[in-house]
Amino acid sequence: MVVLIDTVSPNQVRPRHPEKVNRPDAKSPPKPDWIRVRAPTSGGFSNTHKIVKENGLVTVCEEAGCPNIGECWSKKHATFMIMGDTCTRACAFCNVKTGLPGALDKNEPEHIAIAVKKLGLAHVVITSVDRDDLDDGGAEHFAQTIAAIRADCPTTTIEILTPDFLRKDGALEKVVAAKPDVFNHNLETVPSRYLTVRPGARYFHSIRLLQRVKEIDPTIFTKSGIMVGLGEERHEVLQVMDDLRSADVDFLTIGQYLQPTLKHHAVMRYVTPEEFKGYETVAYTKGFLMVSASPLTRSSHHAGEDFARLQAARAAAGR
Repeated sequence: MVVLIDTVSPNQVRPRHPEKVNRPDAKSPPKPDWIRVRAPTSGGFSNTHKIVKENGLVTVCEEAGCPNIGECWSKKHATFMIMGDTCTRACAFCNVKTGLPGALDKNEPEHIAIAVKKLGLAHVVITSVDRDDLDDGGAEHFAQTIAAIRADCPTTTIEILTPDFLRKDGALEKVVAAKPDVFNHNLETVPSRYLTVRPGARYFHSIRLLQRVKEIDPTIFTKSGIMVGLGEERHEVLQVMDDLRSADVDFLTIGQYLQPTLKHHAVMRYVTPEEFKGYETVAYTKGFLMVSASPLTRSSHHAGEDFARLQAARAAAGR
């Protein structure tokens, strides 16, 4: 899931995960000027916050302390996180709480749909915690949420950012059958960093998951993202691009990893805006329809505008 974070207000980054350790044992370098953002203060931000709380919803914007929350919420854009606020995995980069989750809220899909309608969203992003405790990893809950939004907001386009459904036979097929407009699943990092950054996942399973979406329904846009600054080498990032293109992924996002707390993986390096621009240029030459690469790029940032551009790019490419 998407969990790159920064401190945007004094009370937003909450120390959690006492069981996690800072891997590798290193101190993050000083934060450069280009990574800083303004604290949220607008009336639009307050209105979005009110709608989210009134409907008892969880957002990844808050749980992950996203640096873009001020900008997005001021425009009434929020990324909803379904199936609770507790994840069954403990990735070294992630600020979402880890533990044994509670039962699913059967009313959550309808509450999400109500919030989408109140916010007047033309495009909505739905993500979730990992739910390895469920037989289908939460696939049916995703499908029900998509169906509820379709019923209440038929013109709203839907983007989902899913877990990997590892060892959950038939789960992916349930989600794809619900026909989201964009299916996003993040690789998060390069293969060599998985043991320290994303130990509960398997790189090639995630690649295969994205490839399988296209095999089942070629009309669905596929999307994936990685963080940089975790100790990866440039050639490894380029190899990830090739692997994603081999799975026919349409949209690639690359953003700077930001350390949530001192208990999490350290930032090994701040990648410069010029390097991000270089990654974007190379990615387009490899055949992606859309690429977003910058220090503050996040999977759901500008998702609505990006979806319109993605549609236009597909039409121009004749895919």
